Parts: sequence; C-alpha cells; structure tokens
Amino acid sequence: MRAELDAYAPDDPAQQQLKVEFLSRLDAGAVRRAARPDHLTASAVVLDASRTHVLLVLHGKVRRWLQPGGHVEDGDTTLSQAALRETLEETGVVGLELVATTAVHLDRHAAPCGARHHLDVCFLVQAPDGAVPITSEESLDVRWFPVDALPAQEPVGGHVIDLGPWVRAGLRA
Repeated sequence: MRAELDAYAPDDPAQQQLKVEFLSRLDAGAVRRAARPDHLTASAVVLDASRTHVLLVLHGKVRRWLQPGGHVEDGDTTLSQAALRETLEETGVVGLELVATTAVHLDRHAAPCGARHHLDVCFLVQAPDGAVPITSEESLDVRWFPVDALPAQEPVGGHVIDLGPWVRAGLRA
C-alpha cells in the first residue's frame, strides 16, 4: 500500500502535504475502519471510454453524489484493489479497468462512520464502452455525468463537496 502512495508525485503543495500526512497514518496502521482518529479509504474516478463522462454514486448515508469508494477490507492487499472492489460493488459495472496503481488525488474529509476523517486515496478507473451501471444496496442511484457538468451539491455540515478536483485529476492522469 505504501508503494502506491510513494509513487504519487503531485505538483500541488496541498497534495504534497496530504501525501506526507497519509503516509504517516499508513505507517501508524490507520488502514482499517476501526482506526482512530482517522483512517485511509480508497476511491475511484471512473471515466467512460471516451473520457467525457464520469460515473458517480448517490451515497446512501451522505445523500450526495460522490465518486465510488470506501473502506479497505481484510482481503484487500492494496489501496487500488480496494478502490476497484468498492467501485464494482457500488456501480455493478463489469469490466472495469484500473488504469494505474498510482493515486491520482488525495482528500481529507469528514467521515460518516464515527472516525474524525477519511483520508481518501483516489485512483483512475476506466469503464468499458457502453457500460451500464446498476444501483447497489449502498447507494440511492448511480449515474453517468458529463465531466464538464457535474451535479450541484448541497452543503454537508457547512461544507460543499466539490467533485471537480477528483475529476480533473482523473482526466490529467
């Protein structure tokens, strides 16, 4: 798991600082859901074959459109594997392809699971041409959005979830 974070080489100073923080928490064993006060999670920017649409899930707990992702589980040996597993579980899309095992974006955000923060490591995943998503029990909806027309978000705890940085990072990768 460390290699995936070590390979991430962002130009942005804020991303560089998050990388240092995430590596520190990883070294302290903060990979599992029970880790406190923060723990790592894994997510994916899922682009269609034309790279003009991104797949988002309407999160059941947060009730906002988010990139698919979630907690690392015992069977996951890498963060990218966790991201791919979570994406398949949440979208039902068969034939997803992990583009690279290097992260494309890091984000620290409030955690709805009892921890203070999720330290989210995001990877780029490509869906096969014509992929049709299926809404899982964890989500309220799953839908393709144009990369330049992301859904408007209502604030959560005074904070608006901005999907733009995730999508732009995926498009740059």
